[in-house]
Amino acid sequence: MRLVFTFGLLWMPLDLTAAMESTLPEIPNEFVDIQQVIPNIILDVRYFTADNFVGEQFDGYDAAKVYLTIAGADALRLVQLELNDYGLGLKVFDGYRPQMAVDHFVRWAKDLSDIKMKQRYYPSVEKKNLFRDGYIASRSGHSRGSTIDLTLVSLNSGQELDMGTRWDFFDLKSWPSSTDVGAQQRANRLLLRGVMINNGFRPLEEEWWHFTLVDEPFPDRYFNFPIQ
Repeated sequence: MRLVFTFGLLWMPLDLTAAMESTLPEIPNEFVDIQQVIPNIILDVRYFTADNFVGEQFDGYDAAKVYLTIAGADALRLVQLELNDYGLGLKVFDGYRPQMAVDHFVRWAKDLSDIKMKQRYYPSVEKKNLFRDGYIASRSGHSRGSTIDLTLVSLNSGQELDMGTRWDFFDLKSWPSSTDVGAQQRANRLLLRGVMINNGFRPLEEEWWHFTLVDEPFPDRYFNFPIQ
């Protein structure tokens, strides 16, 4: 939309759309779209869709992209190269997460009446206990830009390796050490864990898919620019 304002004899065109876009926070120079660094990586950005534990697109996810710090993306590229030698690759669900999305999580968790995704994502957990049990928090390491959620896929078929649970499944079965999943599923988790550790990432004991760069460049800073 373009409006024209008159000040005496002076006509001043104003493009409101361009003006609004110019106010959006820019992507910091220290961040990169991981597909620009790892071209053959597979993305499945569920927070851009309704297929997630909330059942709607999250605030701040305006594109099906994944950003990481440059250091995180470089380390992840080495993981992908190592896996490619064995006919495997990575599928990434989430990387950098804007603080506005975390705030969206928190608002949803406080609405105890909204349980439409319970059977798919947290069947054994009462929603009122999500904060207490550590599944939802007001701060996330993802917002620091060097944490990644991912799994392994076959390069030939593109199919995910069986990890025993889906991503973002709130349950003790999602712990990497769980013995409630089969031997092959545990082996697949160990394979993912091993290759990530070997390339500079540390795992999370409660989620088989979650890893953070050991030497993350922003250990105390939480970003809030949108993914676009």
